[in-house]
Amino acid sequence: MEAGVLIIIFALLVLFAFLGLGAWATVKAVGAAKRGVDRTITQARRTVEDTALKAKSFGQVGVAGALAQLRLDLRTSMRATQQALYQGVQADASLKESIGLFERLSAHGYELDDELKRLEQEPDRARIGAMLPELRVRTAKITEAADSLRWAARDRARRFAEDDLSSLSAQIEVESGALRDWSRESVDDLAAAAAAWDAQQPSAGRGSTGSAGFTGSTGSAAGAAGRSPEPPAALNPTPAKTGYPWQKAPRPETTT
Repeated sequence: MEAGVLIIIFALLVLFAFLGLGAWATVKAVGAAKRGVDRTITQARRTVEDTALKAKSFGQVGVAGALAQLRLDLRTSMRATQQALYQGVQADASLKESIGLFERLSAHGYELDDELKRLEQEPDRARIGAMLPELRVRTAKITEAADSLRWAARDRARRFAEDDLSSLSAQIEVESGALRDWSRESVDDLAAAAAAWDAQQPSAGRGSTGSAGFTGSTGSAAGAAGRSPEPPAALNPTPAKTGYPWQKAPRPETTT
Protein backbone atom coordinates (compact mmCIF):
# COMPACT_ATOMS: atom_id res chain seq x y z
CA MET A 1 0.00 0.00 0.00
CA GLU A 2 2.79 2.42 0.93
CA ALA A 3 4.64 1.56 -2.28
CA GLY A 4 1.58 2.46 -4.34
CA VAL A 5 1.20 5.78 -2.55
CA LEU A 6 4.86 6.60 -3.18
CA ILE A 7 4.48 5.78 -6.88
CA ILE A 8 1.42 8.04 -7.13
CA ILE A 9 3.22 10.90 -5.37
CA PHE A 10 6.25 10.50 -7.64
CA ALA A 11 4.02 10.48 -10.74
CA LEU A 12 2.27 13.65 -9.55
CA LEU A 13 5.61 15.36 -8.94
CA VAL A 14 6.79 14.45 -12.44
CA LEU A 15 3.50 15.71 -13.91
CA PHE A 16 3.74 19.01 -12.02
CA ALA A 17 7.36 19.37 -13.14
CA PHE A 18 6.38 18.91 -16.79
CA LEU A 19 3.48 21.33 -16.38
CA GLY A 20 5.78 23.92 -14.80
CA LEU A 21 8.36 23.47 -17.52
CA GLY A 22 5.70 23.86 -20.17
CA ALA A 23 4.36 27.01 -18.54
CA TRP A 24 7.87 28.46 -18.27
CA ALA A 25 8.56 27.71 -21.94
CA THR A 26 5.23 29.28 -22.91
CA VAL A 27 6.01 32.45 -20.93
CA LYS A 28 9.47 32.67 -22.52
CA ALA A 29 8.04 32.20 -26.00
CA VAL A 30 5.35 34.82 -25.39
CA GLY A 31 7.94 37.23 -24.00
CA ALA A 32 10.23 36.71 -26.98
CA ALA A 33 7.33 37.21 -29.39
CA LYS A 34 6.26 40.36 -27.52
CA ARG A 35 9.81 41.75 -27.66
CA GLY A 36 9.96 40.97 -31.36
CA VAL A 37 6.66 42.76 -31.96
CA ASP A 38 7.76 45.74 -29.86
CA ARG A 39 11.03 45.92 -31.74
CA THR A 40 9.24 45.79 -35.07
CA ILE A 41 6.80 48.51 -33.98
CA THR A 42 9.67 50.68 -32.73
CA GLN A 43 11.55 50.31 -36.00
CA ALA A 44 8.43 51.08 -38.00
CA ARG A 45 7.68 54.16 -35.87
CA ARG A 46 11.28 55.30 -36.24
CA THR A 47 11.14 54.88 -40.00
CA VAL A 48 7.91 56.89 -40.18
CA GLU A 49 9.38 59.67 -38.03
CA ASP A 50 12.55 59.82 -40.13
CA THR A 51 10.52 60.00 -43.31
CA ALA A 52 8.38 62.77 -41.85
CA LEU A 53 11.46 64.69 -40.73
CA LYS A 54 13.01 64.42 -44.18
CA ALA A 55 9.81 65.69 -45.72
CA LYS A 56 9.66 68.63 -43.29
CA SER A 57 13.31 69.53 -43.76
CA PHE A 58 12.92 69.65 -47.54
CA GLY A 59 9.34 70.87 -47.79
CA GLN A 60 9.22 73.52 -45.10
CA VAL A 61 11.22 76.68 -44.60
CA GLY A 62 11.90 78.74 -41.55
CA VAL A 63 11.80 77.47 -38.00
CA ALA A 64 9.88 74.25 -38.71
CA GLY A 65 12.35 73.15 -41.38
CA ALA A 66 15.34 74.03 -39.18
CA LEU A 67 13.98 72.02 -36.25
CA ALA A 68 13.29 69.04 -38.49
CA GLN A 69 16.82 69.19 -39.91
CA LEU A 70 18.35 69.32 -36.43
CA ARG A 71 16.35 66.29 -35.30
CA LEU A 72 17.26 64.40 -38.46
CA ASP A 73 20.98 65.12 -38.09
CA LEU A 74 20.91 64.14 -34.42
CA ARG A 75 19.05 60.86 -34.94
CA THR A 76 21.12 59.84 -37.96
CA SER A 77 24.45 60.38 -36.19
CA MET A 78 23.40 58.66 -32.97
CA ARG A 79 21.93 55.66 -34.76
CA ALA A 80 25.01 55.15 -36.95
CA THR A 81 27.32 55.36 -33.93
CA GLN A 82 25.19 52.93 -31.93
CA GLN A 83 25.25 50.40 -34.77
CA ALA A 84 29.02 50.72 -35.26
CA LEU A 85 29.83 50.31 -31.56
CA TYR A 86 27.48 47.43 -30.80
CA GLN A 87 28.63 45.52 -33.87
CA GLY A 88 32.31 46.24 -33.22
CA VAL A 89 32.25 45.13 -29.57
CA GLN A 90 31.52 41.57 -30.71
CA ALA A 91 35.02 41.40 -32.19
CA ASP A 92 36.80 43.93 -29.96
CA ALA A 93 35.93 43.82 -26.25
CA SER A 94 37.82 47.07 -25.61
CA LEU A 95 34.88 48.98 -27.13
CA LYS A 96 32.83 48.36 -23.97
CA GLU A 97 34.21 51.55 -22.45
CA SER A 98 33.26 53.43 -25.61
CA ILE A 99 29.74 52.02 -25.36
CA GLY A 100 29.53 53.29 -21.79
CA LEU A 101 30.46 56.79 -22.97
CA PHE A 102 27.98 56.55 -25.82
CA GLU A 103 25.17 55.62 -23.45
CA ARG A 104 25.92 58.71 -21.40
CA LEU A 105 25.92 60.75 -24.61
CA SER A 106 22.65 59.13 -25.64
CA ALA A 107 20.96 60.55 -22.55
CA HIS A 108 21.79 64.05 -23.77
CA GLY A 109 20.70 63.09 -27.26
CA TYR A 110 17.31 61.82 -26.12
CA GLU A 111 16.80 64.95 -24.05
CA LEU A 112 17.61 67.21 -26.99
CA ASP A 113 15.44 65.21 -29.39
CA ASP A 114 12.46 65.43 -27.01
CA GLU A 115 13.00 69.17 -26.65
CA LEU A 116 13.16 69.67 -30.42
CA LYS A 117 10.05 67.55 -30.83
CA ARG A 118 8.13 69.72 -28.32
CA LEU A 119 9.32 72.90 -30.00
CA GLU A 120 7.87 71.71 -33.30
CA GLN A 121 4.42 72.13 -31.72
CA GLU A 122 5.23 75.50 -30.20
CA PRO A 123 3.18 78.29 -31.81
CA ASP A 124 5.58 81.09 -30.82
CA ARG A 125 7.89 80.90 -33.81
CA ALA A 126 9.74 84.07 -32.94
CA ARG A 127 10.91 82.71 -29.61
CA ILE A 128 11.88 79.41 -31.18
CA GLY A 129 13.86 81.34 -33.82
CA ALA A 130 15.79 83.03 -31.03
CA MET A 131 16.57 79.63 -29.51
CA LEU A 132 17.82 78.11 -32.77
CA PRO A 133 21.51 79.16 -32.41
CA GLU A 134 21.78 77.54 -28.99
CA LEU A 135 19.95 74.45 -30.25
CA ARG A 136 22.34 74.17 -33.20
CA VAL A 137 25.35 74.37 -30.86
CA ARG A 138 23.96 71.60 -28.62
CA THR A 139 23.15 69.44 -31.61
CA ALA A 140 26.63 69.98 -33.08
CA LYS A 141 28.33 69.00 -29.80
CA ILE A 142 26.37 65.76 -29.54
CA THR A 143 26.76 64.80 -33.18
CA GLU A 144 30.48 65.61 -33.22
CA ALA A 145 31.05 63.47 -30.13
CA ALA A 146 29.05 60.61 -31.66
CA ASP A 147 30.89 60.92 -34.96
CA SER A 148 34.24 60.91 -33.14
CA LEU A 149 33.38 57.65 -31.35
CA ARG A 150 32.11 56.06 -34.54
CA TRP A 151 35.10 56.94 -36.69
CA ALA A 152 37.54 55.98 -33.94
CA ALA A 153 35.92 52.54 -33.71
CA ARG A 154 36.00 52.14 -37.48
CA ASP A 155 39.64 53.25 -37.70
CA ARG A 156 40.55 50.77 -34.97
CA ALA A 157 38.77 47.93 -36.76
CA ARG A 158 40.42 48.86 -40.06
CA ARG A 159 43.87 48.99 -38.43
CA PHE A 160 43.38 45.54 -36.90
CA ALA A 161 42.25 44.22 -40.27
CA GLU A 162 45.32 45.68 -42.01
CA ASP A 163 47.69 44.23 -39.40
CA ASP A 164 46.07 40.83 -39.65
CA LEU A 165 46.23 40.95 -43.44
CA SER A 166 49.93 41.90 -43.37
CA SER A 167 50.74 39.06 -40.97
CA LEU A 168 48.74 36.61 -43.04
CA SER A 169 50.46 37.71 -46.25
CA ALA A 170 53.90 37.21 -44.66
CA GLN A 171 52.95 33.73 -43.47
CA ILE A 172 51.64 32.83 -46.93
CA GLU A 173 54.89 34.01 -48.54
CA VAL A 174 56.94 31.84 -46.16
CA GLU A 175 54.71 28.83 -46.78
CA SER A 176 54.83 29.36 -50.55
CA GLY A 177 58.64 29.41 -50.48
CA ALA A 178 58.71 26.23 -48.42
CA LEU A 179 56.36 24.50 -50.83
CA ARG A 180 58.52 25.47 -53.79
CA ASP A 181 61.66 24.07 -52.09
CA TRP A 182 59.97 20.79 -51.17
CA SER A 183 58.35 20.25 -54.56
CA ARG A 184 61.66 19.27 -56.27
CA GLU A 185 64.95 17.65 -55.21
CA SER A 186 68.29 19.09 -56.21
CA VAL A 187 70.76 17.24 -58.43
CA ASP A 188 73.22 16.90 -55.54
CA ASP A 189 70.59 15.16 -53.42
CA LEU A 190 69.83 12.72 -56.21
CA ALA A 191 73.53 11.99 -56.77
CA ALA A 192 74.09 11.42 -53.07
CA ALA A 193 71.12 9.05 -52.90
CA ALA A 194 72.43 7.07 -55.91
CA ALA A 195 75.91 6.81 -54.40
CA ALA A 196 74.49 5.56 -51.11
CA TRP A 197 72.47 2.91 -52.93
CA ASP A 198 75.53 1.74 -54.90
CA ALA A 199 77.58 1.55 -51.72
CA GLN A 200 75.03 -0.77 -50.14
CA GLN A 201 75.23 -3.36 -52.95
CA PRO A 202 78.78 -4.86 -52.30
CA SER A 203 78.19 -4.88 -48.58
CA ALA A 204 75.06 -6.96 -49.10
CA GLY A 205 77.01 -9.48 -51.23
CA ARG A 206 79.81 -9.78 -48.65
CA GLY A 207 77.32 -10.27 -45.89
CA SER A 208 75.70 -13.23 -47.65
CA THR A 209 79.09 -14.84 -48.32
CA GLY A 210 80.23 -14.49 -44.74
CA SER A 211 77.09 -16.01 -43.36
CA ALA A 212 77.37 -18.92 -45.74
CA GLY A 213 80.70 -19.90 -44.16
CA PHE A 214 78.79 -21.37 -41.24
CA THR A 215 76.53 -23.52 -43.47
CA GLY A 216 79.01 -25.68 -45.32
CA SER A 217 77.89 -26.64 -48.81
CA THR A 218 75.36 -23.89 -48.90
CA GLY A 219 78.19 -21.38 -48.80
CA SER A 220 79.81 -23.08 -51.80
CA ALA A 221 76.61 -22.96 -53.75
CA ALA A 222 76.16 -19.32 -52.83
CA GLY A 223 79.74 -18.64 -53.86
CA ALA A 224 79.23 -20.39 -57.17
CA ALA A 225 76.09 -18.44 -57.69
CA GLY A 226 77.97 -15.26 -56.90
CA ARG A 227 80.53 -15.89 -59.69
CA SER A 228 79.94 -14.41 -63.09
CA PRO A 229 78.14 -16.74 -65.53
CA GLU A 230 79.89 -18.46 -68.41
CA PRO A 231 79.92 -16.53 -71.65
CA PRO A 232 77.35 -17.71 -74.19
CA ALA A 233 78.40 -19.98 -77.03
CA ALA A 234 79.07 -18.56 -80.43
CA LEU A 235 76.41 -18.65 -83.08
CA ASN A 236 78.38 -21.18 -85.15
CA PRO A 237 80.49 -23.17 -82.66
CA THR A 238 83.17 -25.60 -83.94
CA PRO A 239 81.72 -29.10 -83.83
CA ALA A 240 83.46 -31.42 -81.44
CA LYS A 241 85.40 -34.33 -82.93
CA THR A 242 83.55 -37.59 -82.87
CA GLY A 243 85.35 -40.36 -81.09
CA TYR A 244 85.41 -43.93 -82.52
CA PRO A 245 85.61 -47.10 -80.44
CA TRP A 246 88.75 -48.37 -82.16
CA GLN A 247 90.72 -45.30 -81.34
CA LYS A 248 93.04 -45.64 -78.38
CA ALA A 249 92.66 -43.21 -75.54
CA PRO A 250 95.70 -40.96 -75.18
CA ARG A 251 97.98 -41.93 -72.39
CA PRO A 252 98.75 -39.31 -69.79
CA GLU A 253 102.20 -37.87 -69.80
CA THR A 254 104.39 -39.08 -67.02
CA THR A 255 107.22 -37.34 -65.51
CA THR A 256 110.29 -39.24 -64.43
